Parts: sequence; structure tokens; C-alpha cells
Amino acid sequence: MSISTAVVLGLIVIAVLYAIVTYNGLVELKHNIAKAWANIDVLLKQRHDELPKLVEVCRQYKQFEQETLTRVTEARSRVARARENHDVPALGAAEGMLRMGLGQIFAVAEAYPELRANEHFMQLQSRITALENAIADRREWYNESVNINNVRVEQFPDLIVARLFRFDQQPLLVFSSAQKADVDLKKLFNA
Repeated sequence: MSISTAVVLGLIVIAVLYAIVTYNGLVELKHNIAKAWANIDVLLKQRHDELPKLVEVCRQYKQFEQETLTRVTEARSRVARARENHDVPALGAAEGMLRMGLGQIFAVAEAYPELRANEHFMQLQSRITALENAIADRREWYNESVNINNVRVEQFPDLIVARLFRFDQQPLLVFSSAQKADVDLKKLFNA
């Protein structure tokens, strides 16, 4: 075997090994994104199950704002649809609406001392707040996984393997500025 043949074979082996390592890395990223989404999904499902209980406790106080409860119920339905369809952009919008609705429920509840004294309401509020924090953590992990994937499928020479095996960019879970803003308590109580 000549030196040039050995060099060519060596380069082919290196290229194949590089393609295998790159492919395996992209597969791992794809599964990390799926795992991050599944973690968000579990928490959204748990919150989805808790919200009707919170709405029902609030509804027991007849004068509690029905419009606020209706908004939360509608947003909950939108989150469920987006979650079931794995529609990341729609989930971001629906999550923002739900977050605002929950903020309004908790803010309006301040005007109802009997409701705030209700042990069941306080437990649900704590549970939902804990779920909200966990969802925020999982969204951050999801977006980090998506970002790493998106960078890898655009970087040369990884993009060659990514295109060859159809590894695509994934959407980030984003929220508009209005959806990220704190609830305006002054506006709520003056309305």
C-alpha cells in the first residue's frame, strides 16, 4: 500500500468517525429537547389539574370576579390545546395569558379576606405558585437545549451531517413583553 493510499484511507476513516460522533451528538440534542418538552408537559398537566380546583374555590365566593375566572379557564384550555399539539409558539402565547390570569386571581383575592383565610385556597395558591416556578425552570432548560441544537445544526461542518440526516432547528419557547410584565395591581383594583 502506498503512502498516498494510506493517507486517503486515513482521511476517510477520520471523516466517517467525525460524521458518527456528530450524528450521535445531534441525536442526543434532539432527545434532550424532547425530554425538556416532556418535563414541561408534566408540569403543565399538573397545573392544568389544579386550576379547576382554584377556580372552584374562588367561585364559592359569589362576589368574586367572574370575568377573571373566565379568562383563566379560557387560557387553561388554550394551554392544553397547544400542549397536546406540541405547538411551541401557541404555548408561549397561551402561557402568557394564563400567567396574567393567575396573577389577577391572586391579586383580586387580596380584596377577599375570607378567601385568603381559606386553607384550601392557600394550599392551591402555594401549589400553583410552586408549579409556576418549576415550569419557568423547565422552560429555561428547554430553551437552552433548543439553542444548543440550533447552533450545532448551523455550524460548519456539523451542518453537513445535520442536513444529510434532516436535523432541523427547533422553535424557542418565547413570550412577548406584555406577557412577561408584572400584573398591574393598581389598575386591577381601580377597574
